[in-house]
Amino acid sequence: MKYSIKEIASVLHFSADRLYDKEAIISELLTDSRSLNNPAETLFFAIRTSNNDGHRYIAPLYERGVRNFVIDNITSVPPELQEANFIVVPNSIAALQSIATYHRRRFTIPVIGITGSRGKTTVKEWLNQLLQDDFNIVRSPRSYNSQIGVPLSLWEIDDSTTLAIIEAGISQPGEMGSLQSMIRPTIGVITNIGNEHNEGFISLEQKATEKAQLLTACDCIIYCADDKIVNGTVQPILAVAQEIAWSRRDADRPLFISKIEKHDKSTTICYNFLETPNTVEVPFVNDSDIENVIICIAIMLYLHIPAEEIAAKVKKLTAVGTRLNVIEGMNNCMVIADSYTSDYNSLAPAIDFMARRSTPHTSMTVILSDVLHGSIEDDDLYQQIATLLANKRISRFIGIGPGMVAHSRFFDVNSQFFASTQEFMENMSQSDFEDELILVKGAPEFNFAQITDKLEAKQHQTVLEVNIDSVINNFNFFRSKVKPTTKLVCMVKASGYGAGSYELAKTLQGAGASYLAVAVHDEGVDLRKAGITMPIMVLNPVVVNYKAMFTYRLEPEVFSIDECKEIIREAEKYGITDYPVHIKLDTGMHRLGFLKEQLPELVKLLQGQNAIRPASVFSHLCVADEPAQDEYTRGQFKYFDECCEILQRGFQHHILRHILNTTGIVRFPEHQFDMVRVGIGLYGISTTTDGSESPLKPVSSLHSVIISIKDWPEGTTIGYGRKGVLHRQSRIATVPVGYADGFDRHFGNGHVSMYVNGTLCPTVGNVCMDVCMIDVTDAKCQVGDHVEIFGDHIPVTVLADVRGTIPYEILTSISNRVKRVYYRE
Repeated sequence: MKYSIKEIASVLHFSADRLYDKEAIISELLTDSRSLNNPAETLFFAIRTSNNDGHRYIAPLYERGVRNFVIDNITSVPPELQEANFIVVPNSIAALQSIATYHRRRFTIPVIGITGSRGKTTVKEWLNQLLQDDFNIVRSPRSYNSQIGVPLSLWEIDDSTTLAIIEAGISQPGEMGSLQSMIRPTIGVITNIGNEHNEGFISLEQKATEKAQLLTACDCIIYCADDKIVNGTVQPILAVAQEIAWSRRDADRPLFISKIEKHDKSTTICYNFLETPNTVEVPFVNDSDIENVIICIAIMLYLHIPAEEIAAKVKKLTAVGTRLNVIEGMNNCMVIADSYTSDYNSLAPAIDFMARRSTPHTSMTVILSDVLHGSIEDDDLYQQIATLLANKRISRFIGIGPGMVAHSRFFDVNSQFFASTQEFMENMSQSDFEDELILVKGAPEFNFAQITDKLEAKQHQTVLEVNIDSVINNFNFFRSKVKPTTKLVCMVKASGYGAGSYELAKTLQGAGASYLAVAVHDEGVDLRKAGITMPIMVLNPVVVNYKAMFTYRLEPEVFSIDECKEIIREAEKYGITDYPVHIKLDTGMHRLGFLKEQLPELVKLLQGQNAIRPASVFSHLCVADEPAQDEYTRGQFKYFDECCEILQRGFQHHILRHILNTTGIVRFPEHQFDMVRVGIGLYGISTTTDGSESPLKPVSSLHSVIISIKDWPEGTTIGYGRKGVLHRQSRIATVPVGYADGFDRHFGNGHVSMYVNGTLCPTVGNVCMDVCMIDVTDAKCQVGDHVEIFGDHIPVTVLADVRGTIPYEILTSISNRVKRVYYRE
């Protein structure tokens, strides 16, 4: 859709007389400057958050051709940017929502609004699969279900749309009202109420009541009547709406599930709708998938899809892949495998995700299958794809599928086309890719996993999976514990506690961290070479290459007079002035740092030169996680205060102060000063036992596969030294992980278990260098099945306790030969 800037100004109660170009046309709304596609017709909303301020990006966007902005403060606009439209509003998010509300009310089409704790995205994507032949559908891209994501989703509705499917997600009370006002769903769905995102609510009942606001004024409400909380919440709304409540227990409900019979790879569902019996078979066996399918059936029944057509459609459903995996590729490439649906609306967000990981030394490549398109004519669709690739500055394009081949004329000369994935595999090799960031995105039937496997650098079957969404969740948790003005220093030393520092650094840079901290100079250099531009502290006590330190703008800690003199001398040699350093105090750790009586000498030394300046002063708490020793910690705070005062008196500029670590942020927020440092908590490891860090989510999980299963009689011995003695007839599986991968030898002989298909399976015998054995007698499994070593079902703390150590050691011991896969849902 396109609007004149005058119409948008009118919606926002802004006088058109104050516009610079009253004839401007708007077709795209933008809230993230990195996702710019069509500058001439873009309206940018400068949004302020606790971590960032969109007004900072006005000038760069102006340079790139954007001429229409919604802002909340005209003084934030540089005076030289005169030839543009600036619509000034009290709140930019509210303005975005007002435009979405205005746009939505132009259409009388059915709109499905989906809320709940789990399953929203799966239900939305399955509805798209099931209904795309009957409707021209607009749906929320990925999980665009927030106060910002929902208006951007609604904006995609146009005159050709006959059905919209919109997710609505909330994290605290008071949010659903604005979402409901924008979406105005005609069909309301509440999937379930669970413990996900509980932090902002005092009870599940409160969360259910808030979510149920979406259902207000719906023509039809679909929910599970067996869920007592949901059922009780929905009842007051039903006076003005039809219901399709489904139940497995109450035969009087409109949709009664009379029987569910699971098979090896499918499930038969027998149901009665308004007393008419029917049966469907679905290609899933998980309980959550079955519930989501039932919700989809209910919606299709309400839309009057015939029962036999429903049965045929659900039988063909495919799993929804919501993950974006980032994997190290061959020849200095990085592969981004997008298992989400292959349609035009999901392409731009995937390219944006890739672009944020680009560096000056890598080019961007897209490998794409034929694209699902709904209402768009084929020629228009592929022309739009080609334009999008050009606008996103994609260097190389590879199209796979008959549709791509047929429309190859729309793409530039640096493009290749193959009729099938098999043809690509036969004609392309690893040597055809070098120094590239490669997005691999294909529809399920194209089996692009073959391409991803071909391009991967490491083929090890043991994988450390790193959840980027959890990193952001944990960062925001600690962000919420401090004042908006307090800066966060994120520790990515020891290769991000084993998770890999580069991808985490990219994520944290985008999330709004103020500083990164590494242990050694080389880690900082690698981050700079990878495109990290934010400030980086080096906490290594010894610097051996000052030239590289200055070249890559790495900020060292200073812990002694001799070291300070050396840094000054080296800075003066290279003509460096006003270089930031960080003064380390010894307030009680008794490891490194200045004592109070040394500070006058340090101040005098720093005042007598201009090569370096103290940017911050900091110290380490040594027993913040031991409440019994809080008196010692309070003594550290007092000593730190006194030292900071002595140091600050010697300088006119403000010196940032930071002493709180992960535990300190939670237990002693009154001592947050100017900055805090987040370490192990960023990776989802709690350092307290009182539940105060319960919202943290594990970032890293270690997985492998079963490569062999053998049956052995009682009395058989297993492994080196014959240490594993079987005391019953047993099935023993071999898993390709050993002490060379970081799976310690102390974990053998039943000291730890692995999680296999819902069963804990203990180790048998000694751990070998490259493999270990587990007892799977009680598990239903076969060769190729997934094995969790630590993760959702086995916390890494369990392994640490067995080893008699801390989680840090387990995480940082995972060897480099183990493949890292970074993913977002």
